[in-house]
Amino acid sequence: QVQLVESGGGLVQAGGSLRLSCAASEGTLSGYNMAWYRQAPGKQRELVAAITVGGSTHYTDSVKGRFTISRDGAKRTVYLEMNNLEPGDTAVYFCNAENYATIAWGQGTQVAVSS
Repeated sequence: QVQLVESGGGLVQAGGSLRLSCAASEGTLSGYNMAWYRQAPGKQRELVAAITVGGSTHYTDSVKGRFTISRDGAKRTVYLEMNNLEPGDTAVYFCNAENYATIAWGQGTQVAVSS
């Protein structure tokens, strides 16, 4: 099963930017539909952004125009570029990989946005 390693979280002021990365510990992510989820304290995990094997993207309404999901040409890493961050974006962000046989999650990376 693919092992996912996330990085790039941190503390930023409102209006700032962060880029999250999700890499496979072995092999590539080329055969997986990828997504970023987040979970804030006391709330359910929610889908933030997704990108299919073919490159189609989807965003939850609250991040449209501010976040961009992408995957590199070698299909080894998936990114979440987050701009104009708001305090409401504070959460643990999780990388997710899915195909017909596998669902995998990363360990999560904390994003905190101060007002």
